[in-house]
Amino acid sequence: MSRYDSILNLQTMRPVTRRSWMNESSTSRRRLSIQSRSYDDALQRLSLIASNRRVTSLFESAKPAGTPSPPSNLNAQAIPEMITSLRQAGYTPQDLASMRHIHVAGTKGKGSVCAFATSLLLRHHHHHHNRSRLSGSGVGTYTSPHLISPRERIAVDGEPVDKDVFAESVLEIWDRFTEAGVAEMGLSAEEAEGAASKPFYFRFMTIVAWHIFLKLGIRDVVMECGIGGEYDATNVLPAEAVSAAVITQLGIDHVAMLGDTVEKIAWHKAGILKPNVVGFTRRIPDQPSVMDVLRERAVEKQARLVEVDDALIKAWGGVEGTLKGGFQRYNQALALMAVRQHLGLNTDPSSALQDVSPQEVAGLEQARLRGRCEIISQNDVTWYLDGAHTQESLEQVAHWFRQSVPSDDAKPILIFNQQERDASHLLEHLVTAIDRRPNAFSHALFTRNDQSSSQEDGETQDLSVQRRAAGKMTELDPLCKTMVFGNIQDTVEEARSLAREGGGKVLVTGSLHLVGGVLQALEPGEVS
Repeated sequence: MSRYDSILNLQTMRPVTRRSWMNESSTSRRRLSIQSRSYDDALQRLSLIASNRRVTSLFESAKPAGTPSPPSNLNAQAIPEMITSLRQAGYTPQDLASMRHIHVAGTKGKGSVCAFATSLLLRHHHHHHNRSRLSGSGVGTYTSPHLISPRERIAVDGEPVDKDVFAESVLEIWDRFTEAGVAEMGLSAEEAEGAASKPFYFRFMTIVAWHIFLKLGIRDVVMECGIGGEYDATNVLPAEAVSAAVITQLGIDHVAMLGDTVEKIAWHKAGILKPNVVGFTRRIPDQPSVMDVLRERAVEKQARLVEVDDALIKAWGGVEGTLKGGFQRYNQALALMAVRQHLGLNTDPSSALQDVSPQEVAGLEQARLRGRCEIISQNDVTWYLDGAHTQESLEQVAHWFRQSVPSDDAKPILIFNQQERDASHLLEHLVTAIDRRPNAFSHALFTRNDQSSSQEDGETQDLSVQRRAAGKMTELDPLCKTMVFGNIQDTVEEARSLAREGGGKVLVTGSLHLVGGVLQALEPGEVS
């Protein structure tokens, strides 16, 4: 019997919440009992919900003629709508206070901070193994996006949640929204069963994550914001549910939703600060206006902001682990401070970073994050995958790749795409950073993020982004052979064939969506 089976048998698959669903009507229980409960059914229902991209597009000003403008207070509606959705699923924000969350916001480094914090907590639990797994000593982690399976978003003890637990939980929450659609929204039973009664995908998944953590008795949670902070779905967490907050490196992202300056972005990200909760961020002297915004928001929110000085982090040096790159020491320091706050340990950066225990070093070393500095060896081909998609992060990928591949090896193959940014500009930074000499790659393959070919006969794909990038590559390196593809499956097959004939090494970067698609092609059995 698995650990999940034993937990679920003990807790009869019911959430720990003030509002029990034991009073569900007998009709409802009969419907639930005969309804299919397979993982495929859960995935099919999730596919019906509006994507995050549809949500962000509501804020964008460039719309086709005749498209209604969004209400000016779309952001302001977000938290009340999320609280309503939470209630319809059977919970109140206060129910979440039975768990203690490390809440993480920021532009870059959120995923890494969550990975480090999770690993640190797992090492702590392992070190204190006398704590029973069934008493709520596991670690729950909620992140986004996923690369292969939506289960990756909801991890228990560092691993994607069990398929059966995930499917059962998705369908339970789905049914609760269906019932609310009939009872509160006046929808017909048929309408309510579909997407009309459901919140957007990220909100739905956030509620499913809490539902799973409560069912499994999880008490320690690492939670990553989706977009922003102030109006993010995760920010319905009350102060009592948050042990520590982290604001990672800030930059310009999601301009339509969060604003077009780093100061406006900082205002949103600092929205996760809460009364009497300690928040951690880097002190960046060359961004005084950003630091002023963070400090003002901390005062406004009645939170305490701890600024970790870069000089202290550099003096410490960080830990060399699975997640590569000198920049990771900043993410490591923030995660370390947050976990120490969570555990009630010393969080004075000047002394805490000088007294990192062997247990904490092990936690930082062993942190993992799919699609970041990931190496997969298959049939004489080694794949190097990193979802970097900004100039700085691509330069860091170049450094990692140079360290990983000896310079006297045969020239590697590049697979690259960036669909929503200036792909040619980013490609130039990557190639320049990898090797200032000509001919860093034998071949460069440029693809759309479509998983496989799906166009009808005679239908043409827009490959303009890929063709421009291929042209830039030829300009940068006339000796590199370029190829353009309409889907990832064909790209991977070509790269595999070329790599077997050549040096056997392939670098995949430029987009998390691309990396996720390549991982699906490499590990088809893991897609579901």
